[in-house]
Amino acid sequence: MNRKPINAIIGITALAAYGTAAQAHTFGVEGAVFTDGFIHPFIGLDHLLAMLAIGIWAVQLGQKALWRLPVAFVGMMSLAALLASYGPILPLMEFAIAATVLFLGILLMFSVRLPVATGMLIAGLFATVHGYAHGLEMPQAASPLFYGAGFIAATSLIHGLGITMAVLIKRQLWLTRVGGLAIAVAGLYLTTVTS
Repeated sequence: MNRKPINAIIGITALAAYGTAAQAHTFGVEGAVFTDGFIHPFIGLDHLLAMLAIGIWAVQLGQKALWRLPVAFVGMMSLAALLASYGPILPLMEFAIAATVLFLGILLMFSVRLPVATGMLIAGLFATVHGYAHGLEMPQAASPLFYGAGFIAATSLIHGLGITMAVLIKRQLWLTRVGGLAIAVAGLYLTTVTS
């Protein structure tokens, strides 16, 4: 039995466990720079799982979705971050972020196959909530541009990790479904601690 895919999942799960539940937006970014923006998505379980799930789901959808879903996510996240840096804090934002994790986990668990355009729409919608949370912190950063570039780079990297995981286990659909279940359960838990 090839243990490489399972070892990769264990490693990324350990990394996810390092993150704290729905707290990526509370650490304070006053004076933050590129490196702070880069580590930001890794320290919140909600962001980390959602971004991994987008990469995994892109592989499930296949073909053009492999790059279009991550691009839609990063693009809408960036736009929402820019808008949020000038906007108010939205009510139930933490709950909405946690709900994206829950729904992405469900999509993976049931291997939901949708047209690529619909997948991009869902990815973009979910990215809007995550981007808005990032953007609320940008005005406090020493360089909002570099801070934003950091979280965009990290998001792209996490999508790439999700894609890599999914490609490694593509022939073992049950692993993807178990991973989706784990992400959905984490999302359900996050919705209860943020409401």
